Amino acid sequence: MTRTGGGHAAMLLFSALVAGSFSLGSLAANEIAPAALNAVRFLIAAVIIGAAALATTGIPRSAFHAPWRYLILGTLFATYFVLMFEGLKTASPVSSAAVFTLTPVMAAGFGYILLGQVMTKRIALALSIGACGALWVIFRADLGALLQFNLGRGEVIYFFGCLAHAAYTPMVRKLNRGEPAVVFTFGMLVAGFLVLVAYGWRDIATTDWASLPPIVWITILYVAIFASAATFVLLQYATLRLPSSKVMAYTYLTPSWVILWEVALGQGLPPMIVLGGIGMTVVALTLLLKNEDAANRDQRSSISG
Repeated sequence: MTRTGGGHAAMLLFSALVAGSFSLGSLAANEIAPAALNAVRFLIAAVIIGAAALATTGIPRSAFHAPWRYLILGTLFATYFVLMFEGLKTASPVSSAAVFTLTPVMAAGFGYILLGQVMTKRIALALSIGACGALWVIFRADLGALLQFNLGRGEVIYFFGCLAHAAYTPMVRKLNRGEPAVVFTFGMLVAGFLVLVAYGWRDIATTDWASLPPIVWITILYVAIFASAATFVLLQYATLRLPSSKVMAYTYLTPSWVILWEVALGQGLPPMIVLGGIGMTVVALTLLLKNEDAANRDQRSSISG
């Protein structure tokens, strides 16, 4: 698999794992304070990633140079997750996924500001098709439901979280100084945990951990292991191989994964017409891949010439 191909594979898995956070998070959001839940999930994820780093690349002393980098990244991702769970207190998983689809456009903007990455016409077309496909899926091909959509308090709160998420993607590329993905992720998780403890100490201290319902612990373990440890590494891996706009383009698949999660949790199958939206997201991703293949061929031709 090529370097860019590995980045795309990482983001495909990323989108599937992230989708589970919406469905499970909505079940646990009103049972525990967002800061307390996320402090535990960052701690668990940091232990897992730290152990993985020690077992593979090791954690060199050079990785601790300029620790402010991890503080910035940890603050951005901690903000995203706290606002996500705060928003899920009132917003449904599907409407939250709708807000999440705004992230690619915001990431492209941050990519231009921070890295000078310019969005090509092909990428813009792909993002537009992906957005239409995502909306098709989210609103189950119901134009009336789309026209009546109004952002509630939960969606507005989550929007600001998505803004932090969009800024995180190009910041990883800007601040990384050659550290392996697993080491850089470990530093970010530790910093994020410290930020959450400082911000949510009162919530952490007043939470009756022994009396929490099972769904809270299921959610904490899922988001810590699969939607934190795994996805942090996947995102870090991909952002070092793909432009920010392409990395975040995979969020357009999240609504489709969310519907699958909702079906698995007993919410029923969507109408068959919804599959048209899923097809549109596939077309968008195909355009992105085709763009890279063409660029690679042109590069090989210029070298051979």
